[in-house]
Amino acid sequence: MDEAKQVKEAVIGKLQTIYDPEIPVNIYELGLVYNVSVSLKGGVHVKMTLTSPACPVAGSLPGEVEHKLRELEFVTQAKVELVWDPQWSKDMMSEAAKLELNVM
Repeated sequence: MDEAKQVKEAVIGKLQTIYDPEIPVNIYELGLVYNVSVSLKGGVHVKMTLTSPACPVAGSLPGEVEHKLRELEFVTQAKVELVWDPQWSKDMMSEAAKLELNVM
């Protein structure tokens, strides 16, 4: 496995430890993360959304994600970009998340 792939997998692993406080599923399995880009120079860029533009954690969750990603020893810079297109829907959740929340 090449280094970039290992770095990306570690970033995804860290994203899987971050939860929307209102939903008992991590943001990755919830389908809120649309794209993860990593550079071997230590930069991480995450495009993500929220369940709704009116989500109460809109002001805090992106900063929390950036903070958690910077905990990884190889990350020197973390940037989270909130996007609203495409709009999040329950269809974006992983099968495991759908089972956890009884969404089928």
